[in-house]
Amino acid sequence: MEFRNETRVTQFILLGISSDPDLQIIFFVLFLVIYLLTLGGNLLIMVTIYVDSQLHSPMYFFLSNLSVLDVGVSTVVVPKFLVNFFLQIRTISFNGCIAQVFFYHFFEGAESLLLVLMAYDRYVAICNPLRYTVIMNSRACLLLVVSTWVGGLMHGFGQAFPAVQLPYCGPNEINQFFCDTRPLSVLACSSTFINEITDMINSGVLALGSFLVLLISYVYIISTVLKIRSSEGRQKAFSTCASHLMVVALFFCPLVFIYMRPPVMLAGDKLVSVFYTVVTPWLNPFIYTLRNEKVKKAIKKLGGKMSMN
Repeated sequence: MEFRNETRVTQFILLGISSDPDLQIIFFVLFLVIYLLTLGGNLLIMVTIYVDSQLHSPMYFFLSNLSVLDVGVSTVVVPKFLVNFFLQIRTISFNGCIAQVFFYHFFEGAESLLLVLMAYDRYVAICNPLRYTVIMNSRACLLLVVSTWVGGLMHGFGQAFPAVQLPYCGPNEINQFFCDTRPLSVLACSSTFINEITDMINSGVLALGSFLVLLISYVYIISTVLKIRSSEGRQKAFSTCASHLMVVALFFCPLVFIYMRPPVMLAGDKLVSVFYTVVTPWLNPFIYTLRNEKVKKAIKKLGGKMSMN
């Protein structure tokens, strides 16, 4: 992607997480291990769901898409950080920086919408079980997933386009380990008020709005679950929803903290960014597999087939 922008800045310097050489080595090793586990865990979920016919249902179809998005988010951010450390360079080209902004917000935006879709799936399954197969048919599921990707695409363009229009005249040090709209706007040499409002609406409202829709959905879900007479049925329903709620909390709370306030870098912002760009994509596969007997059995079955071959 080529971006036209009359600016004297042709590249940016990513300051990273820490200037301490010892801490940099620790973060490099930590990021490398977590990234490899993220790839392995999410790819295992995708392959398991694809291979096992018992997991060919809407919930697991959405889960496999979540794994794709988690890999996308992590891949946009982590490899660049690792390469910069390994080669002892901290620069990123202007076009590369804007591309990173676009793809990061594309995957994050799509994941926000997908988590809402997964809550809707649980709502229909628990609150309207008799019509579940009719409402969540294959065509409907495919269209809903495509809509989340289209929404993510629009969100990515909505973040990258205003960023590329800003003039960057002098300072080029980004106080972050990846390119994002907030630290970029600080470097602009013109008023960024419109961009700040756009950013809050585009990212903050998307995160907060999705989170509120999820909370409302789960109020209805929990009230329905509490009416189930069978203790086994209640436990099964709560177990399924608990995994999703954990992922929702891990994903949305840091995003709301970062994007629903003025673009001023706080002391803990980098650690919060590490959490939602590195840690959450790594944790999601473990959260879903450790609390889901069907997925655990399917993984064991897949492992047994591979060992036989």
